[in-house]
Amino acid sequence: MLPAIAREAVAPAAEYEGFIGWVLSLMTTIGEVGVGLAMLIETFFPPIPSEAVLPGAGFLAWDGRMNVWWAIIAATLGSLVGAWVWYGLGAALGRTRTRWIFEKVPLLETADFDKAEAFFTRWGGAAVFFGRCVPLVRSFISIPAGVERMGLGVFTLYTTLGSLLWNAIWIGLGFAFGPAIDPVLEQWSGVLSTIVLVLIAVAIAWFILVRVRKRLKARDEESPAED
Repeated sequence: MLPAIAREAVAPAAEYEGFIGWVLSLMTTIGEVGVGLAMLIETFFPPIPSEAVLPGAGFLAWDGRMNVWWAIIAATLGSLVGAWVWYGLGAALGRTRTRWIFEKVPLLETADFDKAEAFFTRWGGAAVFFGRCVPLVRSFISIPAGVERMGLGVFTLYTTLGSLLWNAIWIGLGFAFGPAIDPVLEQWSGVLSTIVLVLIAVAIAWFILVRVRKRLKARDEESPAED
């Protein structure tokens, strides 16, 4: 791990390509604020994995282009703001209207909401804290918390602690392995970006396929009953 003076002397890295290049460019252009913005976007668009964003912030901190501690704080604030929005929506809509939305939105099911609500009811604050460290769950665990009107102060505390832990781990890994990451990104950023985007596309396609097959199966089972 390089000392602060040595990191400041590191020359700016070469242009990176693809999705990874876009993320690094965003964070390089507006610094730690870009880290928070990236995490806010990830909260509303879960297919953008924070596991691919946060190590980039750690790498840029190692490269001397941002402060690692401010990057962690910015990422946590971005996650918290996004969580507040989902919490507010859950609190404003309430259980009945939220279930209605899940019923009407294509490929969503009321069972999805019921499971999330049951999970939150059983585990409470622990669900919010540990949910911040689980992909997809960290975006939507805030909805049942709002529906159940969990105290905003308590929700903020658990969300902040969970997000802080998650962000510190991944940014810390990017910072610690900066010397190893640099040559890999310079050579393979385009290929790695393609792999990330392909994995995201496959995950979305798989989700759609499973849901469509389930709907078709349910429709086929209802048809003989109606006959």
